Amino acid sequence: MPDESEGILKLKLSDARFCRVRHCPVCQWRRSLMWKARAYKILPQVVTDYPKYRWLFVTLTVRNCQIEELRENLDSMNKAFKRFTELKIWPAKGWVKSTEVTKGRDGVSAHPHLHILAMVPPSYFSHGYLSHAKWVALWQQCLRIDYQPIIHTSAIAKHHNPSLLIPEILKYQVKVSDLVSDREWFLELTRQLHKSRAIAVGGILRQYMRELEEKNQDLINESEETDEVNGESLFFRWERKLQRFKIYLEVFTVIFSI
Repeated sequence: MPDESEGILKLKLSDARFCRVRHCPVCQWRRSLMWKARAYKILPQVVTDYPKYRWLFVTLTVRNCQIEELRENLDSMNKAFKRFTELKIWPAKGWVKSTEVTKGRDGVSAHPHLHILAMVPPSYFSHGYLSHAKWVALWQQCLRIDYQPIIHTSAIAKHHNPSLLIPEILKYQVKVSDLVSDREWFLELTRQLHKSRAIAVGGILRQYMRELEEKNQDLINESEETDEVNGESLFFRWERKLQRFKIYLEVFTVIFSI
């Protein structure tokens, strides 16, 4: 497709046969692109409607667990987060929560953690501020555990765009490098995360992002859909004997008759 701003041609995906397997690297990448595109689309409106509100980036963690216990730990974390948001002291009026799982340094355990993009009122930085120690204490209380979990919190500068954090919030759920390094770990991870929810939206942001949750299986972005193909098209086909993709170029000619 021609890119008028650059005077060059660019590729636009018109059709694909996605396997839609939860941790397929390609499908995971496409799903991440879809979420990012729609989040970028709605955030300017949120900022316009709530110009004085500020944004926090929060990472909530727990101790590493055995991969066979991942589902149980994620369920506990999500229940704890729900308890957290129901506390009167919870500062966010809207939030986006994503789940990420990485492999522990020992190569066998799992490290689940939650990334939160939280929208807070301007009063948070005057009389509603939570210190780091308070965040840790509240998260420990909601988890109902006997150790202090690690938490990272940072505020986005007052005049900076919150969409800068979208790539970090709405990225892959599991790193591709972790998926391919250990077959048995990957298979157990797939079983543990089956039908689990990777991204959730809460508070006043739900009314803006409802469409994102309802259409989370659309792996071809709306901006990429096209009913017509003009000029040249590329097809990538898997060649089993060669064990690689082969590129096919096809030229379409349109003939008009009167």
